Amino acid sequence: QVQVVESGGGLVQAGGSLRLSCAASRRTISRYSMGWFRQTPGKEREFVAAESWSGTTYYADSVKDRFFISRDNAKNTVYLQMNSLKPEDSGVYYCTADDTIGGDYQSSIGWEYWGQGTQVTVSS
Repeated sequence: QVQVVESGGGLVQAGGSLRLSCAASRRTISRYSMGWFRQTPGKEREFVAAESWSGTTYYADSVKDRFFISRDNAKNTVYLQMNSLKPEDSGVYYCTADDTIGGDYQSSIGWEYWGQGTQVTVSS
């Protein structure tokens, strides 16, 4: 099965940008749908963005037009470009992958493979 490892988190001021990376191993991601979720203490994991294996992208309303998901299949890596960051974007960001997810990308239940997460903190 595929393994994914996130990187690129950190501390940034409101209005700034960060790019998260999700490096995959053991399997090529070209036939995997890939996604990003985030979680803050005491809350459920929240959908952020996803890209189907065929290239269709999906975004949570809260990040639309600010965050952008992309993939480089040659590098077996998925990215999340985060612009105009807000304090409410803070949290642990998780990369996820699945090769059979049917379409409900916004539910964490359908995703099978998860990374360990990377912390993003946006200061006001």
